[in-house]
Amino acid sequence: MMAIYGPIRLILDIAFFFMIAHIIMSWLINFQVLNLHQPLVGQLWTGLNRLLEPIYQPIRRILPDTHPLDLAPLAAFVIILSLRDYILPAVLLS
Repeated sequence: MMAIYGPIRLILDIAFFFMIAHIIMSWLINFQVLNLHQPLVGQLWTGLNRLLEPIYQPIRRILPDTHPLDLAPLAAFVIILSLRDYILPAVLLS
C-alpha cells in the first residue's frame, strides 16, 4: 500500500502548494501589490490558472453562484486537505 500512498500523497502535496501560491497571488493582485502587466507575474498567474482551472471548474458547477466571491478555491483547498490528511491515510494505511 505504501507504493500507492507515496505518489498520491506527493501529488496532493504539490496541488496544495500550487493552490497556496494561487491564493496568495490572487490576494496580492487584488490589493494591487502585484501587477499583471509585469512579464514574470503575468506568466506565473497564467500558468497557475491553467494548472488549477481543471480542479475549480467541476466545483464551480456544483456550488451556487456567489458572483463577486469565488468559493471554488476554498472548496478545492478543503477537499485536498481532507484527502491528504484524513481520508487517504485512513483508507490506505489501515
